[in-house]
Amino acid sequence: MGRCPTRKVKKRRLSHKTARRDKFEVKGDDLVYTELRKPEKEAKPLELSEDLPGMGQFYCLHCDRYFSNASVRDDHFKTKKHKKRVKLMNGPAPHSQLDADLAAGMGMPDNGPKLMAA
Repeated sequence: MGRCPTRKVKKRRLSHKTARRDKFEVKGDDLVYTELRKPEKEAKPLELSEDLPGMGQFYCLHCDRYFSNASVRDDHFKTKKHKKRVKLMNGPAPHSQLDADLAAGMGMPDNGPKLMAA
């Protein structure tokens, strides 16, 4: 009851996950890269926060994600997504806004080596 007997295929709906992903804003690659390059002395201990999963104590710096407990975080460390992210962050610096401006022709003009040195 409740269904049309002639309809064989379910109606396809948009996934609710795409809207949910926007809820947790992720830092850009260049911001995460600069945080990873900071010396150990400047790294602050994680503060307790009731708004974050796991009171904000279980955090992956490479992926900029919080986890509910240590076992979930450790499982995340084994995933392919995390390993690719670590490889990306250990390589050369990702593109920044300055690179994008230069590529679009909106940055500083390159007038040759003589004028750049003066």
